[in-house]
Amino acid sequence: MRIGIFSGSFNPIHMGHLMLASYYVEYGAFDEVWMLVSPHNPLRERVSAHNDHHRCAMVELALQNVSGVKFCDIEFSLPQPSYTIHTLDALHHRYPEHDFTLIVGADNWLIFDRWYQPDRIINEYSVCIYPRRGYEVNVEALPPRVSYVEAPLVELSSTWVRQAVAEGRNVSAFLPYGVYNYIKENNLYQTI
Repeated sequence: MRIGIFSGSFNPIHMGHLMLASYYVEYGAFDEVWMLVSPHNPLRERVSAHNDHHRCAMVELALQNVSGVKFCDIEFSLPQPSYTIHTLDALHHRYPEHDFTLIVGADNWLIFDRWYQPDRIINEYSVCIYPRRGYEVNVEALPPRVSYVEAPLVELSSTWVRQAVAEGRNVSAFLPYGVYNYIKENNLYQTI
């Protein structure tokens, strides 16, 4: 199967994440998309380890009734920080029958040369880029094995969700079913 790897902190997962993952499955880019919760992206500040369990639980909750989109926590069993090439190698070793492609936003593509072993990621696994407002990608200059998919733009971020929750706003319409209640029941994001 063709598996798209959509990695992120998902702190928390929101409807934009689900819409993008579902778009890739429904429009045939991939047979499945695996949403991979990352414990520590080396290019970003470490999300609190205390929050790891909650982020995974929210992604699992969000994906309960989403066809073709699966939860993956493989990075929690790998050394940290989480280098994408190590994750893809581990997935390939564990699931040699699948072809893996990394899904990244245009913002990440523009700094992809700062990633660890970016050429290996491209040449051994391939990369699929989705648009982000304010980040232009020269599609004509993309290397072989890198594609650009005109997925719908969704102007929603986990940062905004956390801020809104801290302000006491009801953001349930922006979150997958059950995630808002989970946040409230576990007193998540009450302060920024």
